[in-house]
Amino acid sequence: MDSKQSSNTTKILMLPWLAQGHITPFLELAKKLSTKDFHIYLCSTSIILNSIQNRISKTQSHSIELVPFHLPPTPELPPHRHTTNGLPPHLLRALIDAFEMESPSFSNTLRTLSPDLVIYDVFRPRPPSTDASEYKIPAVELMTSGAAAVSFGYHKFAKPDVELPFPELQLNSNQRFPGSDRADTRRRLESPRISCKMTLINSFRELEGKYIDYLPILIEKKIIPTGPLVQGTTVDGDKDSEILQWLGAKDEFSTVFVSFGSESFLSNEEREEIAHGLELSGVNFIWIVRFPVGERIEVGEALPVEFLERIGERGMIVEGWAPQTQILAHPNTGGFVSHCGWNSILESLKFGVPIVAVPMHHDQPINAKLVEAAGFGAEVKRDENKRLDRENIAQVIKKVVVDEEGVGVRTKAREFSEIIRKKGDEEINGVVKELVQLCTKGK
Repeated sequence: MDSKQSSNTTKILMLPWLAQGHITPFLELAKKLSTKDFHIYLCSTSIILNSIQNRISKTQSHSIELVPFHLPPTPELPPHRHTTNGLPPHLLRALIDAFEMESPSFSNTLRTLSPDLVIYDVFRPRPPSTDASEYKIPAVELMTSGAAAVSFGYHKFAKPDVELPFPELQLNSNQRFPGSDRADTRRRLESPRISCKMTLINSFRELEGKYIDYLPILIEKKIIPTGPLVQGTTVDGDKDSEILQWLGAKDEFSTVFVSFGSESFLSNEEREEIAHGLELSGVNFIWIVRFPVGERIEVGEALPVEFLERIGERGMIVEGWAPQTQILAHPNTGGFVSHCGWNSILESLKFGVPIVAVPMHHDQPINAKLVEAAGFGAEVKRDENKRLDRENIAQVIKKVVVDEEGVGVRTKAREFSEIIRKKGDEEINGVVKELVQLCTKGK
């Protein structure tokens, strides 16, 4: 490791969880802090670091160092599986257990780098603040999920007999928020005893003010919003250019972007209903179709018979990956059919694109409720058997993108985009002030 920082530079060691939805906000926070006289060590497994190497510019690389963290390889968890991306679900417990065993390695990293501060992922199974406290290094959590979902989860655990004070977040009978009865929730609630009385959260007050204000009541910590930690717009290669060229030939606000994240996968039935819903809606679309690792399926075979022929130039099917932020930033994009992962919601808001919410699991159902409550999208409702309906999908898409009744939704999305633009680095400057004070006390 080549440390180029001056003796006065504050050094921060960051430890995200091994999922893309967690890596991205950590990396974007690292980029923002690196412009404020902080030197960042971003610590993760080699497979994760290799995947983000090209997202750090040459200028940023002087103040952001990628530090490999070595989990013990096992027959079921070789190094290429030290990430949740593409990990078979039955191996998630093994990956968590591997993290439980890595304390000596992390302790060595702390001793070698001697950072002034540790920022760690609240999701991590074993809080590294335990190790940091041995070296008298302050440790701060970063919550990569939104305040509404976090408040919901903590409330259900800490106050199971008390009605949630936010009726707009009430889930349907066929929806369940995960984690509210797990031991790791207890660990997170107890974490104030071993980490600083401060938690960073990937959100902003204009969107989630009342949920941000409720969190300190539940976890007894000061909550500091970072603002949206959203990756920038870059085009990488001919495939990206082809997609954007196709989009550029459409009318303004005429096209929906359809993506369910890198780690959520539609069932065959869901994929068929989405396809028919897009067809019935009559709008243009770019649909990112993904399959779990190991499933060898031809895209054409996974879609309804003659679907590709019927949609013609109105739709573009892309397998695997596409430049999401570039597509959302494009003036011809008028809606985002999304699983409501938190990063996707913040990206959509940054670029003023209303959301057609199709939540699947984890925090997504709560995020979808927030989308509707905040007025910048509408949810596609499932039936009592959790099934999607093509007619309903088409109806919600048309409402959000085309119909007169969706004007307010489209306007609200653009209002949030303008709020984010005007605020600029306001939240990050607040974060910097808090972190500098914390490090000064530590020294």
